[in-house]
Amino acid sequence: MPNQATARALAPDIVSRLARFFPEATPVRIPIKLSRSNRNGNTNGNGNSDPAAHENENLFLQNTIIEFGTPREILFMVDRPLEFADRVLVESTDGSLHAEASVVAVQYHPERTVVAVRFLKHVPNWIVKS
Repeated sequence: MPNQATARALAPDIVSRLARFFPEATPVRIPIKLSRSNRNGNTNGNGNSDPAAHENENLFLQNTIIEFGTPREILFMVDRPLEFADRVLVESTDGSLHAEASVVAVQYHPERTVVAVRFLKHVPNWIVKS
């Protein structure tokens, strides 16, 4: 499995190329569970979501690591394709982060994709700079 170890070692370097476009980006190493969000805005007429419309709305994609973050965005690498404007659910393994986000930048590399997503709602104190 030497190729997997090499890929993991290169992840921060590959993601740092995209991080240059996010001046506030800070290096972090936060394990997350990433799911594709299938929400399509269905409501029941009074602005509340229709629970039946959201059954099985999140489809697990993979576990990965947030390599860089800003107060509004996170950057990570995935081995499955994501495209601009795709919606994802980001959950930290310790449960401290649970937020929906939308893909705002993508860089394609052989066998992996580097992605930046922006939170759809304000997520207070998810990243603390020292």
